[in-house]
Parts: sequence; structure tokens; C-alpha cells
Amino acid sequence: MVLPFLFLLGAIAVMPLVAHKWWERNYPIVAALLGSITLIYYFGALHETRRPLESLHEYFSFICLIGSLFVVSGGIHIRVKGESTPWVNVVILAMGGLLANVVGTTGASMLLIRPFLRANKYRLTTYHVVFFIFIVSNVGGSLTPIGDPPLYLGYLKGVPFFWTTWSLFPMWIVGMTWLLALFYMLDYRNFLRAPREVRAHETAHETWKFDGLHNLIWLGLILGALFLSDPPFMREAIMIFAAMMSWKFTRWHIYEANDFSWAPIREVTILFAGIFATMMPALDWLEANAAKLGVTSVASFYWGSGCLSAVLDNAPTYLNFLSAAIGLFVSEGADSSFVDPIDYLLKNHPAHIAAISIGSVFFGACTYIGNGPNFMVKSIAEHAGARMPSFFGYIFKFTIPILLPMLVLVGWLFFR
Repeated sequence: MVLPFLFLLGAIAVMPLVAHKWWERNYPIVAALLGSITLIYYFGALHETRRPLESLHEYFSFICLIGSLFVVSGGIHIRVKGESTPWVNVVILAMGGLLANVVGTTGASMLLIRPFLRANKYRLTTYHVVFFIFIVSNVGGSLTPIGDPPLYLGYLKGVPFFWTTWSLFPMWIVGMTWLLALFYMLDYRNFLRAPREVRAHETAHETWKFDGLHNLIWLGLILGALFLSDPPFMREAIMIFAAMMSWKFTRWHIYEANDFSWAPIREVTILFAGIFATMMPALDWLEANAAKLGVTSVASFYWGSGCLSAVLDNAPTYLNFLSAAIGLFVSEGADSSFVDPIDYLLKNHPAHIAAISIGSVFFGACTYIGNGPNFMVKSIAEHAGARMPSFFGYIFKFTIPILLPMLVLVGWLFFR
């Protein structure tokens, strides 16, 4: 019964590359069929209702957060006058990494990618967009559960909100410093090689103008809702309300300026419905058999969750390894009266939770399909005229020489 899950993740990874048009038309059917197989198995063969309803609630909360942030961030437009120097580009990327922890990697990516492209239009290169994906769409958003979908799923499972901030901050500093330093060196060399007239543009005074700032009110409402646990579904209701108010009171020209489209969030909603349905047997099996797989050390959790997050979606990968940690440590180390496995792991095996979190978030930058915003940023950049590498070109030209050394360093420093 794990096969539907594997088939769906494999299709998400491969089909857009080998049969893009067919996949665009038929991915809802594929997700529905594979998800139905698992649901029929649980309801019909196992007569189990608790597990599917639990997964449905997690999916609903997940989509409410992602969808509301997508709508609200789409109502904020940043206009840039002038072009960016290498130092200004570093500041933009660093601020984008911080912002990802407030509006999510999806929200920050959609908010900043277009002004970042416009600011560098006179000397735009592939590495500008790739480093944006590395920093804003992935690594930057590892300090809060809002930052990246895997961390939010961990929050839904019981990981405290600010545990993520304090526990993952050292890894975040190392990763961000590495990437920003390399970007500055590359961009400074590119800046010096640009013709004089281009450099004259680049040194023009940067003037930023923001439209739709009233959406910060709705953004704050969404963030406040995250801290609610009772009554049931109040948190999700507030998120939906905030998205509706943002949509109602934002002028359409702001959405047009952002090239707003429902297509990205529609695809995420449909595919994740299939993922949340089909992954239930995989999570149950992994929780029961973690010890047999030899995944026991902190390093194995870091590299295992990371490598799978690089080629599959990092949100279900996080849940798989969290379930493995529960099956491996809680069932063996907790007494029969213990009722909170996450609390037990945080007290007795915090390094394993940190390894799963950083592995899932950082390695999501390794490919276009590792994290949701990656492919959206690629599409927007190509539409703006940027030359983007192929799927494997991205890996061999950027992931291996730039990102992999940072991942090795983080693993050596924190997860040996």
C-alpha cells in the first residue's frame, strides 16, 4: 500500500520533465485515483476512520496556511527604481531570507522575485535566480514553522513554535553566511565586468515603493491565528477570513502588477491532497520499521531526510522521518503512561528533530522539485527573460559545486 505514494511522488518528479503538457492536463486525475486507492484500503479493508480523518485535518490546516499567505502576499507589490549593486543584492537576499520566516518561503518568493529580477535586468544571469531559490525559497525559511511547509507540519504535530527558532538558528547562520558570501563574490565579479554604461545604471539611487501595505493587517491576523489551538478549526477559519478580506480590499491592478495567478496554489492544493492521502501507509510503516532500516544516528536522519527532500517533496519527507523517530525512540524509551511522543523526542533526542528539520528545509534547494516555490520562481524568471538551466544542469552547475559543500559543512558541525 506504499506503492500509490511512491507512484505519485515519482510522477511529480518525472512527468513535468518528460510529458509536461499531458501532466498539466491530467495531474488532478492521477492524484485523485492514487489517493482513492489508499482511502478505500483504510475505510474498506481496515475499517479505520481515525487515521484518515487525522490526515485530513493536517492537510486542511496546511492548505489554509499556504493558501492564505499566497493570497495576501500577492496583494503586496514592490516597485524598484534603479538597479542593484552587489551589496544591495546581498541585502535583498538576506532580507528575503528573514521575510521567509514571516510569510513563508512561498510568500517571500512571490513577493520578491519580480522586483529582484527588475533590479538586475541590465546584467541578469542564471546565478541570480538560482541563489534566490537557494536563499529565499529554501534555506532562509528555517527559523519558524511559518517559514517552510515541513516545519509547519512539525508544528501541527506538536513541535513548539519558538523551539524551531532557537534550535535551528546556528545552522541557519552558517547556511545563510555561506550562500550570501559566495553570491557576493560572483556578483561583484559580474558587476566589474559589466560595461561602464551598465555600471552607471547599477549605481543609480534605489527608490523602493510599496503598494498594498494594508495587507500587512491580514498578514498579522494569519500569524496570530497560528497560536490558537481551541476551539477546533478557529485557526483555519481566521486564515480563510484574512485571505477573503485581502482579496476583497486589494485593488486589482496590484495583482496584475504581480502577474498573480491561481495556477500555482491550485496545483499545490490538488497534488497535496493526493500526497496526504497516499502517504498514510508509508508513515505507518516507517514508524513501525525505522530500527530495521538502520536509520538511528543523528547523521543518518540528517542525510536521509535531506536526500529524499532533494528529489521528492520535503513536507511528506519530514513527516516520514518524524514518524521514524517516534517509532525508533518513543516506543522503546517511553513508559506505558507516556502520551506525548513529540515532547519526549524534544527532551531526549532534540538533535534528531533538528536534523530532520534542517535536512528537509536545506536540501529542498537541491532541485527544482525539492520545494514548492522553486518551480514557480523558475517559471517567473523564464517569463522575464532569464536563462535557466535544465533540471540536471541546475544540479551539476549549482547544487554540487555551491550548495553541497555547505550541506556537508552543516552536517559536520552539527549532525556528526
